[in-house]
Amino acid sequence: MILFNDLKKVTELHGAEINEAVTRAVNSGWYLHGHETEAFEQAYTRYIGTEHAIGVANGLDALRLIFRALIELGRLRPGDEVIVPANTYIASILAVSEFGLTPVLVEPDPVTMQLDGNLLKNTITPRTRAVLLVHLYGQCACTPVIEEVCQSHGLMLIEDNAQAHGCKYNGKRTGSLGLAAAHSFYPGKNLGALGDGGAVTTDDSELAETIRSLGNYGSQRKYVFRYKGYNSRLDEIQAAVLNVKLKYIDADNEHRRELARIYFDNIRNPHVTLPYWSGGDDHVFHIFAIRSPWRDKLQEYLTKNGVQTLIHYPIPPHRQECYEEWNTMSLPVTERIHAEELSLPMSAALTPQEALTVAKIINEFKP
Repeated sequence: MILFNDLKKVTELHGAEINEAVTRAVNSGWYLHGHETEAFEQAYTRYIGTEHAIGVANGLDALRLIFRALIELGRLRPGDEVIVPANTYIASILAVSEFGLTPVLVEPDPVTMQLDGNLLKNTITPRTRAVLLVHLYGQCACTPVIEEVCQSHGLMLIEDNAQAHGCKYNGKRTGSLGLAAAHSFYPGKNLGALGDGGAVTTDDSELAETIRSLGNYGSQRKYVFRYKGYNSRLDEIQAAVLNVKLKYIDADNEHRRELARIYFDNIRNPHVTLPYWSGGDDHVFHIFAIRSPWRDKLQEYLTKNGVQTLIHYPIPPHRQECYEEWNTMSLPVTERIHAEELSLPMSAALTPQEALTVAKIINEFKP
C-alpha cells in the first residue's frame, strides 16, 4: 500500500537528530517555557521573516488567540465581520465565530480553489474589519487584488498558514504577509511535530505581547493576571522536534514540488482535473488536490489498487450541523469542490517511483 502520508518514514528521515533532541529535552528537566521553545521561536521568527513568533498548543489556538487579542486591544468588536473562504477547514471559521465575530463566507476561484479576490470586492460592508486568508493545500492565497482590497478598505489581513510552511509570495514567506498569522504543527503538516503544536507570527509587538499573555492564563508575570486567559503553550519536547525539522523544511518542500511535477507530467486521465500551479515557490503541496466528478469511485478504485487517498474535505463548513444557520446557503463552487476533491499521496518520504506508480494507476481508471 502506498500511504497517503507515512509519518513513521517521515520521522525516520531525521530520526537520529530527533531522538537526540527529544533526549536532550527530557534530560533537561525543564518541560515548558524553556530553552527549546525559546530557540524554536527565534529560529521560526528568522525563517518566516517577522519580528515575533509565539509558540502555542495547536493551530486552532493560534487563530483563537489572534482574534481574542484583537478584541482585547479594541481593534475588533463582537459583531464585526471577518471574511473567510467558504471552502476552508472548519477551524478557520470556529476561531472567528467563538468571539461573537461574524464570519462572512466567500466562494473560491474555481481554478485555484483559493479565495476569489474579485468576489471579495463585492462582499465588503461597513462592518467588515478583517480578511482571514487561508493558504489552502499549501498554495499561496494572496493576490494583488486581495492586497489592494485590504489596503483600500483598511482591512486587517490575517493568515491561516497551517498548511503552507515555507510557501512564498513575491519573495516573502506566507506567515509574514499581513498583521498576524496562525501556524499548525500537527504531525501531518509540512513542518510537523510529534504531537500538537502551533505558533503565531507577527510584526506587531503589542499584539505579540497580548497573545503571549493570553496563552499563559492571561498572565504577564507570575500569579498576576491581566486577562481571563487560556493554557496554550508549545511544550519543550515538541519544540525540540521542530528545531530539528525546521532545518530541512525547504529541502522537504522542494521534494514535494518534484513529486508534484511527476504527477503533473504523468497523469493523463481525462476524468481527472489537476490542481492549479504556477510552477514556482508559491506552492509547497501540503496536499496534492485533484478533482473528479467520479471522486468516490476513483477513491475506491485507488484503494483496491494499493493507493491510500484522503478527502479534504467531504462536507463544507456551511453544511455542517454546528453551523445549522447556514445549512440552506447556496455556495455552488465550494460545494462542487467538496464533492470532487481527492488528495493523492504526498510527503517528504514518498519516492518518485511511488508517485509514478500512482499516476499510472490513475491513468487506467475508467468510471
